[in-house]
Amino acid sequence: MGNGCSSPSIALTTISATSPFQSQESPSNYLNLCSPTRFLEPHLLKSSKIFIPKSPLKCAKVHKMQTQVEDFAKPIFDPHDIDPKLVQKLANDALVWCSLRGLLVGDRNSERSGTVPGVDMVHAPVALIPMSFPESHWKQACEVAPIFNELADRVSQDGEFLQQSLSRTRKVDPFTSKLLEIHSKMLEINKIEEIRLGLHRSDYMLDEQTKLLLQIELNTISSSFPGLSCLVSELHRSLLQQYREDIASDPNRIPANNAVNQFAEALAKAWNEYGDPRAVIMFVVQAEERNMYDQHWLSASLRERHQVTTIRKTLAEIDALGELQQDGTLVVDGQVVAVIYFRAGYAPSDYHSESEWKARLLMEQSRAVKCPSISYHLAGSKKIQQELAKPNVLERFLENKDDIAKVRKCFAGLWSLDESDIVKDAIERPELYVMKPQREGGGNNIYGEDVRDALLKLQKEGTGSDAAYILMQRIFPKISHSILMREGISHKEQTISELGIYGTYLRNKTEVVINQQAGYLMRTKVSSSNEGGVAAGFAVLDSIYLV
Repeated sequence: MGNGCSSPSIALTTISATSPFQSQESPSNYLNLCSPTRFLEPHLLKSSKIFIPKSPLKCAKVHKMQTQVEDFAKPIFDPHDIDPKLVQKLANDALVWCSLRGLLVGDRNSERSGTVPGVDMVHAPVALIPMSFPESHWKQACEVAPIFNELADRVSQDGEFLQQSLSRTRKVDPFTSKLLEIHSKMLEINKIEEIRLGLHRSDYMLDEQTKLLLQIELNTISSSFPGLSCLVSELHRSLLQQYREDIASDPNRIPANNAVNQFAEALAKAWNEYGDPRAVIMFVVQAEERNMYDQHWLSASLRERHQVTTIRKTLAEIDALGELQQDGTLVVDGQVVAVIYFRAGYAPSDYHSESEWKARLLMEQSRAVKCPSISYHLAGSKKIQQELAKPNVLERFLENKDDIAKVRKCFAGLWSLDESDIVKDAIERPELYVMKPQREGGGNNIYGEDVRDALLKLQKEGTGSDAAYILMQRIFPKISHSILMREGISHKEQTISELGIYGTYLRNKTEVVINQQAGYLMRTKVSSSNEGGVAAGFAVLDSIYLV
């Protein structure tokens, strides 16, 4: 599990000393699109053909294509076959659409773009044509989302499990150690989070050989792009409609995506459960945030749909301006905070001094609703993901056998570095593994020959530093053709993609207020790149076309 922003094969894992995988082929590169980092206006909801899911376990309704074979969806054609002149028209119309609708990020070439809204904006990196995706796997990902929501909540409540599972990691990873220190303090004072809010995103890749949908991670902190992902779905629907005679595709096969409003609804209901109409929702943000517009879409939805006020503060500002009243009320810059929504604080780079850690502890001690709480944050760590994949561990948290089977079906191979047979195999066949540290935000994983070098170095040192890593089965997704556009320039590429399914979860004591699938994020990147953060410049935002 992990955080993220960013975004899909070798056979499914079989635990074996000599052959942990059923196949030794490695046709493509693994993709881990993690990055740091829409509210649909009512008139758009009325005028657009958007179908919002009514049940947490059902995905958006998709109309059949009007073809001679009604019950078979025609796949979208190869984007690389599109005439260059048509590509230029698509690109131009997409740029206009992005500018008019707010599908924007700050320009990384401008210092002010990350601090001053409305200054030096550029279109978000996007694909011009949606990515084909099997409808059966889409439905599977939607169906399992509420189960993962419940699982994260239950794991977060098991303090002993979190502390024990991460005990070795804390000795060699200072960041995890600091998080566990705060968690320990909350356990010591018996701090109870009666209102628990989770805004999650479970990321998957589709294994090309087995056709299995395998989970990359479950993000429990700063699950970014709920705002911009909705816009990309609309952009693609608009382009396919406009160029329907040139591109023989049905725009209605792009699923509805209402992630931003569903995130806003969960935040607003948590605010309502807190019970103070004067209080605000506080976004914890980075000092320079070029992905601020994704966050501002959430603020706009909260303001216009729920009449809830939001404020934005960095960890340093919270330390300087925050105070904890005797009854646990958190006041920041004179305003009572009902809900704390973290879009920062997931990586060591967000903690520049002890000031930021003081702010994190202050917030954790308060009675404000934390999204996530420190226990939710830890529940999303990669080591916990690996622990949950062990035999009989899911049964500690879930009772329903069908739910357990559905979750386990999504697990790729995951191992700790104290499993000597697996480590030996990873040294011999490093191309089949990925080494993952307890880090979020992308750019931290180890691939290929570097896996062998890292493992041999850790064995030579013998300091126990291996506890800071896990090994994961390297997934080899199908290579597809895409047209990617960044900084106004479009180009055809061979790509791989990752699907992220958002989930919203809210519980007040024993009552589950919300538990549902809440939209999706598709990210696509050049197949030759290991890392793939959108904000980091590797991946682009995409949507899916059901086939």
